[in-house]
Amino acid sequence: MESRHVQLLTRAAIVISVITLAMIVSGCAQRRRPSTTPPARPPAPTSTRPLPTPSRPPGAGPVLQGQTGIASWYGHPYHGRRTASGEIYNMNDLTAAHRTLPFQTRVRVHNLENGRDVTVRVNDRGPFVEGRIIDLSFAAAQAIEMASTALVRLEVLGSAEPGGPRPAGYFGVQIGSFQDRRNAEMLAKSVEKRFGPVMIQQVNQSNGIFYRLVVGREPTKLDANELARKLVAEGFAMSTLIVGVE
Repeated sequence: MESRHVQLLTRAAIVISVITLAMIVSGCAQRRRPSTTPPARPPAPTSTRPLPTPSRPPGAGPVLQGQTGIASWYGHPYHGRRTASGEIYNMNDLTAAHRTLPFQTRVRVHNLENGRDVTVRVNDRGPFVEGRIIDLSFAAAQAIEMASTALVRLEVLGSAEPGGPRPAGYFGVQIGSFQDRRNAEMLAKSVEKRFGPVMIQQVNQSNGIFYRLVVGREPTKLDANELARKLVAEGFAMSTLIVGVE
């Protein structure tokens, strides 16, 4: 009886050992089995390049002759502020802002909506609105009768500074000299609607006081001569004189 009891205990111990060994082998197999879940993908790199801003114009590049697009204009509150070229902006000067043309470049702006044109000098950067190609001064916009925006074509004439820096001051076209200031003022109102800024200069002469009517503030004598030609062609003067203006 005692021998049979020992045999039963021995068999039980063997069964327990086999079960324990099977569990150990199964656990090792589980640890060695490769995972079927793919590893997590690392996050995509985030660019640290700053986004472009309207105040940062694109890099300079060639501008094709005859560039066509929308022109706009600006006046207050920029009048009296410094432009990108370092000049003080005067909205009564015939100037313009362009994104890539070198400063002091002369550009003839053709208003394709009414056939009028004006010559301006680039002294600022802009415009920073999609689809617009040039930002005119108030005086330039008035010269081509542009109320807000207009479809224009640009004719690049070259630099206003050939061979050296532009001389101080501008050039205007004298179209008349009157002893009665009221006559000068009446003509000034008519001319200003078409050709932009005008000024009446008082001159003391030996035979009395005269009031000279001067049209325009052109960057070069060449531009002033072109303006004089237009003034005569449209009947605002019989003869003209190119004079220096500040």
